[in-house]
Amino acid sequence: MPPTPDVTTPPDRGLLDDLQHQVAVFARRAEQTRLGGVGQVRNSMDRAAYLLLNRLDREGPMGVKALAAGMGIDSSTVTRQVAPLVDTGLVKRASHPEDGRAVVLELSPRGQARLDEVRSSRRQLMALLTEDWTEEERTLFCGLLTRFNTALSARHHTVAPASPQDVPEVPSS
Repeated sequence: MPPTPDVTTPPDRGLLDDLQHQVAVFARRAEQTRLGGVGQVRNSMDRAAYLLLNRLDREGPMGVKALAAGMGIDSSTVTRQVAPLVDTGLVKRASHPEDGRAVVLELSPRGQARLDEVRSSRRQLMALLTEDWTEEERTLFCGLLTRFNTALSARHHTVAPASPQDVPEVPSS
């Protein structure tokens, strides 16, 4: 019986096929490990929480709408994702400094400590995964991955919703 081919190795169909396959494998591997880092911190913060905390840390307190717009997601999604972060004390709600009636979300000291811990663990994981890479290879990979993510984001924001004539009709049962 012939050996079973490695499912992570695509058949040779061309560069773009290889690229889409490697992106799919990367997405699966990233989800399997959640790129969670090493040690006790590994897998201890989901992607949504990490991205929300990271944005609040980098950009400071902001309202739900601004947070949603900056992340390219719906306000209701942000509200749903922020609720457990507030409940666990990682994010706090505060009055807007200029309009006391409005509420802003900000990283709590506990949230900052937790984010720092997760970032440190993830840095250790990146160092481990790329330990045999040169600094130039790490820089190139980071630059290309940033460029790829930027293109994905731009594509996501420019794709118009399907019009009724673009949606195939589903036969009724």
